[in-house]
This record gives sequence, structure tokens and C-alpha cells, in this order.
Amino acid sequence: MPLVAHNALPTFERLRRDGQNILESDRALQQDIRELHIGLLNMMPDTALTATERQFFRLIGQSNQIAQFYVHPFSLDGLQRSPETMAYIKRYYESFNEIKTQGLDALIITGANVAGADLSQEPFWQPLKEVVDWATTQVTSTVCSCLATHAVMQFRYNQQRRPLGFKRWGVYPHRVVARYHPLVSNVNTLFDVPHSRFNEITRAQFEAVGCHVLAESAMAGVHLAVSDDGLRLIMLQGHPEYDTISLLKEYKREIRRFISSDRDNYPPFPDHIFSVKIKAILTEYRERVEYCLIHRQTPPEFPEARIAAGLDNTWQDTAEGVMDNWMGLIYRVTHSDRRIPFMDGVDPLNPLGLSFK
Repeated sequence: MPLVAHNALPTFERLRRDGQNILESDRALQQDIRELHIGLLNMMPDTALTATERQFFRLIGQSNQIAQFYVHPFSLDGLQRSPETMAYIKRYYESFNEIKTQGLDALIITGANVAGADLSQEPFWQPLKEVVDWATTQVTSTVCSCLATHAVMQFRYNQQRRPLGFKRWGVYPHRVVARYHPLVSNVNTLFDVPHSRFNEITRAQFEAVGCHVLAESAMAGVHLAVSDDGLRLIMLQGHPEYDTISLLKEYKREIRRFISSDRDNYPPFPDHIFSVKIKAILTEYRERVEYCLIHRQTPPEFPEARIAAGLDNTWQDTAEGVMDNWMGLIYRVTHSDRRIPFMDGVDPLNPLGLSFK
């Protein structure tokens, strides 16, 4: 079922132009269809705020459940924002107080950029704890993306992320390791996921606090894990929401940082996304950039359109399948007698009645 355009957020029009089914709120009110209200706590920096917003809206909207999806974006005070972004958030986003008053069926928390190694010193730390503490008792299920997973594992489970010593970025194969869980039922047992991070939570750390690992990679580590009850917290270390060109754009940004002397070395290729032909084009481009810098000339324009045309997306179908399963679980719990957190006669440690193995 479609996303409902319940406000003037520009993302709705962008998704409509991309071919997504968007339902106007007045039409939605005329239909006798269940609603699901999903919060999106968007902590991404200004340059990625609207792209991340659109990526998650799209992923939710492509879920094929019998419900109308109302997505409620909000952010946190204390994050460094430009005046333009602050105005955008004030106009189109809701406040956390409004979110608490209206309530949610589910919540998604994005990652964020950080300045140091200690997450507890970041400006989002206390406000994020407040949101997660509220959601734990008032929201059926919360999905944490990448850095949000690392923060939640630290302040709820006392498990600190571990530096990799390098940046893991690229697209990596993953395998479903807990096929009993309905979150990964009917999806490919072997699938790809993009990653982009300098730190990780290991399988041993997840399992030490009773969390269950559902999917992992021999190269990239754990991608998908859930809390001990199987539903309340869903933790991702990869980025299934990424566009086909997201890592390409990130690579382009790193090249720009090299050109402006914000990084010392030319960035390596992200893993497993560029063909031999594309690597040859990009190697030639690097040689031209380095020549121009040596001779104090303006570097050539990055050949983004040419490269983007040759990229493949090998993760979106599985990402949609997992999101579809999540929406189905939310619908099952919130529109039945097995409601969380008000679950009369239901084991709160295992609301889905799963047999954990």
C-alpha cells in the first residue's frame, strides 16, 4: 500500500516523480484501510539529510502490506545544522514532543556523523537515549541504522564499538544465519548489503547480551541482529536503504576532500561495486587529477553520470523483503490482541512466540 502524503514534505513529490505510489491524505481518509505510523529520527548531517529521508521513505513505501503508511520525520536538538537546514526541519519535521503525544507503531533511527571516538560525548547522546527509552515501552519495534546501532549497544548493553583500523565500504555478500525468524523469511538466503563505517559491533558482542544475529558476512561482519525478545530492537550495521549510486557519491566526496587537502591520500575504490572497465576509467581520472594538482591546474569534473550508468543494485530486493516482513510483524502485533507493550497473556520476552536456536 502507498505512503500517505500527510504534509507538504518535498520528498513525497520527489518519490512520485520516481514512480512511487503516493496517496494524498484526503483520499487516504476516505478509505477503510488500516494505518501504520512510523517515525523516522533523522540524525544525518545536512548534506545527507534529505537523501536519507527519501531512501527510508521509499523503502517503507515499497513494502507490500495491507496498510497505509504515515511516516513522521523528526530530528534532535543539539545537532549542528545550517540555518537553511534548520528552516527545513522546522517547516517539514515534527518535534519529539509531538511524536510522543501522537504515538507511533514503529520507529527508524538513522546514523549520524561523529567527531570523536567516544559516542557518549556526542551532542545527540542524551537526546537519543531519551528517544530510545521512550520507544522501548511505547513503540512496538525500533530499527537502528549503523551508528545508531553502535550507540544503542553502548548505552543499553554496555557494549562499545570496536575500531576496524580502516574504512569498510563497499557491497558485501551476506548469509541468513537464523532462518527461523520471520524478519528474514522468504528472502534470499544469500544477499548483498552496502556498508560504510570505521567501527563494528562483533557477533560475540551481540550474543554476549542475548541479542540474536540474523544475517552476517564473512567479510563485513554482522549486518542484522535483534534484541533478545526478537522484535523490540532491530539493529543494522549495513545500509540496505542506499541508492545504487550512494557509494559512488561517497567516493566522489572523498576525492573532493583529497583535492581540497582535507585528506592526505587519494581514496581507494569501495569494494565490489566497480567493474574492471569502470576502474580503468576512474584510474585514468585519478591520474588526471594528480597531474592537475602537481601543475596547479583545475582538476577535471568527476565523470559521475558515465560511471553511474554502469552500476548495478544487488541489494534492493532483499532490503524490500526484510522491510515487508517488518511491516507485517508490526501490523500483526499492533492490530491484534497481541499488542506491545500492552500484551495481556503474552510473554514480553518473546512476543512472537519464536523458538530461538
